[in-house]
Amino acid sequence: MQNLIQNTKNRWRAEGGYREVLALSLPLILSTSSTTIQHFVDRMFLTWYSPEAIAASVPGGILSFTLMCFFIGTATYTNTFVAQYFGAKQNDKIARAVWQGVYFSLVSSAIVFVYLPLAKPIFQLVGHTPEVQTLEIQYFRILCLGAPAIFVAAAVSGFFSGRGETWTILWANLAATAVNIVLDYIFIFGKIGFPESGIRGAGLATVISNYLYTLILFALMLKPAFRKTFQTWKNRQVDGEIFRRLMRFGTPNGVNFMLDLLGFTLFILLVGRFGTIALAATNITFNINAFAFMPMVGMGIAVEIIVGQRLGENNAQLARFGTKSALHLTIFYMGLICLTYLFLPQIYLMPFAANADAGKFKEVAEITIKLLYFVAFYSIFDTMNIIFSSALRGAGDTRFVMFVSISLSWILMIIPTYLGSVVYNWGLYATWIFITAYIAALGIVYYFRFRQGKWESMRVIEEPKFIISPNLPENPTL
Repeated sequence: MQNLIQNTKNRWRAEGGYREVLALSLPLILSTSSTTIQHFVDRMFLTWYSPEAIAASVPGGILSFTLMCFFIGTATYTNTFVAQYFGAKQNDKIARAVWQGVYFSLVSSAIVFVYLPLAKPIFQLVGHTPEVQTLEIQYFRILCLGAPAIFVAAAVSGFFSGRGETWTILWANLAATAVNIVLDYIFIFGKIGFPESGIRGAGLATVISNYLYTLILFALMLKPAFRKTFQTWKNRQVDGEIFRRLMRFGTPNGVNFMLDLLGFTLFILLVGRFGTIALAATNITFNINAFAFMPMVGMGIAVEIIVGQRLGENNAQLARFGTKSALHLTIFYMGLICLTYLFLPQIYLMPFAANADAGKFKEVAEITIKLLYFVAFYSIFDTMNIIFSSALRGAGDTRFVMFVSISLSWILMIIPTYLGSVVYNWGLYATWIFITAYIAALGIVYYFRFRQGKWESMRVIEEPKFIISPNLPENPTL
């Protein structure tokens, strides 16, 4: 026991230890948590509004986000470029990398608007009830209008997070979240003179807050101090070499992000075939799990930054040490959360039940409690998945992460869920066994890839050019 305490103290103080990891990750954890709170409040209001609204919110919201994920994942990879350039002390390349992400985001935004007329046939194909379908289509189309803001913010946020300036991300996110929550209440229920808009109001509030967040980050990046130190305005030109590297490493990250979420989207859509009650319980379970999951995402971003900066310094040993420190902290946190899922699940259901119809919500609550047992089991594996995949992405091993995620998603989750819901009708709980197996397999595979160590020699940035002085002798003597 004394050795454990002493080792913990040593790791707390060490470079790449617990204190350093928490200092970097805490603002990111709070930022992702604020996003979770935003979604939670949004869906809580919709639960109060009507069962159809909450049933439609997750399919409509997650499908719109899924179709944007390729562009978000690619633009977000500016974070790794900035981290490695910052670690290598190549400050002149940082703003150039960010601007390449911005240009990619602006071009990509136009593609998203092509999805708007496809909303109706997509949700008709899913087969949800007509009332839910109508709301899904409305919500989906409104959220797509926020694509330009989401993409640009993904690229610009890398300027701050990649350098370790994570508190800026937090304050900008908190401001946008506060605006979203206030507008949610006003628009959904029709307060202070605004018409009652239900799920349409929820979508509009989200889009407005997305644009606010983007404007805040962009204005901060262009403030005089950064324009002087990093040439954030001067280095806005297109850089073909950096852009090609961003596409080379960022595109697999974007594909992985999109297809990974697509797998969960298909899972939710297929679960909807078991009825509105099963769909509502699944949606609420994922929403509850987001409270635990999103802070882990914040820790994952921190791991990506740590690995990127340390590899930029050519210090792979410290990158490995920092990753393991993050893993220890996240497993401790997640273990505590899992205990609440098992022994105190009612506390998570109270906000949803507050203004919902008691008779209708009772069955939803009973199913949700059982689904939380699945979440408690797979959460530790999900911790491994997030931490180790983030470390691999921070090095540039994005293709491996992509191939593993896609293959396991189809083999262990999507195809079995289709068979269980459409062909054989195995029931809701059988489908949750499949998603549990998928997440567990991801964590195990990424662990062994990290342990193998190939990522330690990878880089996304170009090697610095060394110039040999012509004044050196042809045959120098030692």
